Amino acid sequence: MSDTEGAGLEAWVGRRESLEDVIAPAPVARLSATLDHPAPRAVAGEALPLPWHWLYFLPAVPASGLDVDGHARRGGFLPPVPLPRRMWAGSRIRVATPLRVGERVRRESTISDIRHKRGSSGDLVFVTLLHQFFRGDTLALEEQQDLVYREASAGNMMPAAKPAPASAQWSRQVTPDPVLLFRYSALSFNGHRIHYDREYATAQEGYGGLVVQGPLTATLLLDLLYREMPGAQVVTFSFRGVRPLLDGHSFQLQGRCDERAVRLWALDAAGALAMDARAELAPG
Repeated sequence: MSDTEGAGLEAWVGRRESLEDVIAPAPVARLSATLDHPAPRAVAGEALPLPWHWLYFLPAVPASGLDVDGHARRGGFLPPVPLPRRMWAGSRIRVATPLRVGERVRRESTISDIRHKRGSSGDLVFVTLLHQFFRGDTLALEEQQDLVYREASAGNMMPAAKPAPASAQWSRQVTPDPVLLFRYSALSFNGHRIHYDREYATAQEGYGGLVVQGPLTATLLLDLLYREMPGAQVVTFSFRGVRPLLDGHSFQLQGRCDERAVRLWALDAAGALAMDARAELAPG
């Protein structure tokens, strides 16, 4: 990817998209079942847990509009980055007032930044999206989402292993299987083949198995918080993916709470940091 190609992407900064959706109860019930809750985590009129808004505002891309990896072809709302690998690297979420099951919400999305860098693994393009969720004219929730595009690399280079960032107060083991990954991909209308097509994930993208979705890991980390602190109201949440998690390999969800500050993280089967996250709780 040349500097000229990278510079040409800057024209996409400021591009906007608007979508409306109803926070319907059925996706809540289905994700609750997927995470092994005996009953829906929220019903009509109740606050939607974070980050379950990812179940909504899902563009219905026709099959003819998909690329070989199962993602929508570039050049619609997202820029036509000429690099083959794409991942959701992290998000930063701020809640003004919780979304509630049953209400109609509008999401205004803006491409706020595009940066081209060269790293040790080759070319990288970072695309930052700003999603703002409105109830009428009132801003309820805001999210900055980071997408990273990179070159294909032999063996899918793994970052250096890092330890847990703190001592854990809470810990829960998860063993992801293809059914869990399939159900979450179906709920989030995510066609990326690395999550369900083992041959593609291993032979084409160089992973050691099916890849656990980053948003699923982030959802599981907040689910750990909610299990340990029922009724907690999260007002900010951020996460950053560090290393991929693979199906069939158990990983640890861990966290600790110091007053209103919560640190959450996931460790892979070898004990290396796979995701690092932080949350802030509302007073009281």
